[in-house]
Amino acid sequence: MSRQIGDVPTRTFNPGDVIFKEGDDAKSEAFLIHQGKVEIRKNLGGEEKLLRVQNKGELLGEFALFRNIPRSATAIAGDAVTLMVIPANRLDAMVRTNPGLAMAIIKDLVSRMLAAEDRAREAEERTRKAEERAREAEERARKAEGGGAATGSA
Repeated sequence: MSRQIGDVPTRTFNPGDVIFKEGDDAKSEAFLIHQGKVEIRKNLGGEEKLLRVQNKGELLGEFALFRNIPRSATAIAGDAVTLMVIPANRLDAMVRTNPGLAMAIIKDLVSRMLAAEDRAREAEERTRKAEERAREAEERARKAEGGGAATGSA
């Protein structure tokens, strides 16, 4: 169902409704969650996995604002959901006339950027620890292969 909040069009969904599917044409539209929760799911290895749950004030399908590529995941209404529709061709005008929308978009994008940085740091730390464990295992293997022969020649 469609209606408007001020000059921003909206769409409403019932719990369990599919908002969009992975691979769908993005139609150069993103959404701001005005009410409700949206489950983001992705097909990984033939199995649909829940990636995250997005809530009021969060951006949904934001890649479509900058690049019209197919949807990268499936969005399903977790409960009654109202989405504010943000067409890419109207983004500039909408942001200029609706500072609240502009701030919501900025906050959401910054939050995602910071979360991505945190995940990158965590991945670097896991990689560093794995490399350290690999070096230690190689050293143990070298010592085991030598069988102590090198230790008796001092």
